[in-house]
Amino acid sequence: MNELNIKTEPAPEDRREISSVVIRFAGDSGDGIQITGSRFTDTTALAGNDLATFPDFPAEIRAPVGTTFGVSAFQINFGSRKIETHGDDPDVLVALNPAALMVNLARLKPGGTIIVDGGTFTDRNLKKAGYATNPLEDASLDAYGVIDIDITKLVLESVKEFGLSQKEGLRCKNFWVLGLVYWLYDRNREETIQWLRKKFAARPEIADANIAALNAGHVYGEASELAKRVQLYSVPPAHMPGGLYRTVTGGEALAWGLVAGAELANLKIFFGSYPITPASPVLHSLARLKQFGVKTFQAEDEIAAVCSAIGASYAGSLGITSSSGPGVALKGEAIGLAISTELPLIIVNSQRAGPSTGMPTKTEQSDLYQSVYGRNGDAPLVVLAAHGPADCFDVAIEACRLATKYMTPVTLLTDGYIGNAAEPWLIPTVADREPFPVTYTTDPEGFAPFNRDPETLSRPWAIPGTPGLEHRIGGIEKEDGSGNISYDPGNHQRMTDLRRNKILGIAKDIPLQGVEAGEETGDLAVVGWGSTYGPISRAVSNKIAEGKKVSHIHIRHLWPLPSNLEALLKGFKTVIVPEMNDGQLKTVLRDQYLIDVHPLNKVTGQPFKITEIEGAIDAALEK
Repeated sequence: MNELNIKTEPAPEDRREISSVVIRFAGDSGDGIQITGSRFTDTTALAGNDLATFPDFPAEIRAPVGTTFGVSAFQINFGSRKIETHGDDPDVLVALNPAALMVNLARLKPGGTIIVDGGTFTDRNLKKAGYATNPLEDASLDAYGVIDIDITKLVLESVKEFGLSQKEGLRCKNFWVLGLVYWLYDRNREETIQWLRKKFAARPEIADANIAALNAGHVYGEASELAKRVQLYSVPPAHMPGGLYRTVTGGEALAWGLVAGAELANLKIFFGSYPITPASPVLHSLARLKQFGVKTFQAEDEIAAVCSAIGASYAGSLGITSSSGPGVALKGEAIGLAISTELPLIIVNSQRAGPSTGMPTKTEQSDLYQSVYGRNGDAPLVVLAAHGPADCFDVAIEACRLATKYMTPVTLLTDGYIGNAAEPWLIPTVADREPFPVTYTTDPEGFAPFNRDPETLSRPWAIPGTPGLEHRIGGIEKEDGSGNISYDPGNHQRMTDLRRNKILGIAKDIPLQGVEAGEETGDLAVVGWGSTYGPISRAVSNKIAEGKKVSHIHIRHLWPLPSNLEALLKGFKTVIVPEMNDGQLKTVLRDQYLIDVHPLNKVTGQPFKITEIEGAIDAALEK
């Protein structure tokens, strides 16, 4: 492993302007990879680039150091054009140990650049990663541009004046690498320096050491022979609508959207949750918003979490609970209780790979059946899906509107990719949105707990303790109108029909389904939902540019479906549905509309690539 030589004078920078680039940072889970990625993301956003990110976590809490099980990664696609996805194949792979190289090399674009910490390629680490020989010496990487630097040695030299232990010094390695990548892509270090000073205000020596490492990595790029071996790049700012932007993750946007929706409904939020990957960021974000009257409760288990939220809704707040597929399964009976009592409740499901525990940190869209059908009895509710991090804000507001207007639970689907990924967000003005304030029932004259609004079929919201509005509540079937316990067969039929018709009637109160790209009729429609939006959008746009008659339809309201969706789909000769499951939306569409839908399924725990959808489009059109 050859350390690059240091020159006394920096080489003149000859940067080539490019429209976009994909970088993947990878290392051990203790190497600070996610911090590295998030710092690069914020710096890139400040530079005015559009971007999309994909944090890729290991499932183990702390796998043995240096093993493939403990590899953490962070991928970012940024550019001067509109960025729809985190990128198919990285242009650059930063691998801080052999295991990171082993796990991620197959993703790298042919001819791409590899930056490795040669100091970690010891016999012991190579063996733990599964290498029989050293890939830096056996010519197996000849198809790539390899930048082999003993980063371990250089970072310890850069921080030795701060008196840190070797362990603490090595924790600065991620910022040394970040400084080098900043230099390669002409990024400014100032925002990162300020962040470090704030982050480690209580331990300024740690802040100073990380800043020194950051600067050392940048100087190394300037002062070494590196510029003679690799091309330097510049990525101009993107042309984006004017306004105030910030980067936002799906978890953050969802929390803020729930708060905004509650404000528009003139309600306070009660959030009852139990920690579970990858849903916990919503709990963390809402816990920081107490100034908006948000109450967060970390329950002892999933059942307690959802029951506490139902109790809050019964008492007049907006009850919200959050989990992933396994936790939602545990909440199932209580969700049925909320359907039976007809109380507003929002259930956020951050989907992950299943079944059972599955792959906790890997993304999937396999809870659609669970959301639409997955409760005992006939128990309909509303199902919505966000298509990206920023979209979580708007979908959360819509969930609040429908839950309170129709007195019903609403399931809001995101997934591990959406929850942890980030993108630029044009900060909206909530004051411009139409309020939908809730009106509680207070007049005992003619009151019955299951009287219904003739338009919405929703029942009145009567707060406990209101004089004259005493009534029974619970999961046993109730008599239409009075709410008294009833085992009458005809009444059960009538109540089942009313609950069903209330939900189906919401189709009249949601937007008509539109076309994201392409025409409203044609040869092929690519129909998606949730986080497949980005790759479908880019793939369809590419094929339209080739002159092909293909359109993109993306469904936000998954139950009830938009009223015009059937007619829209029947205007195309062929319909394909890419999903990160085994064909769940395909089944729903066939069931509802009796149309032939061609599935494109992927359950690898990784999002679709643009090329995968392009290939499916070409194959469908050829037929």
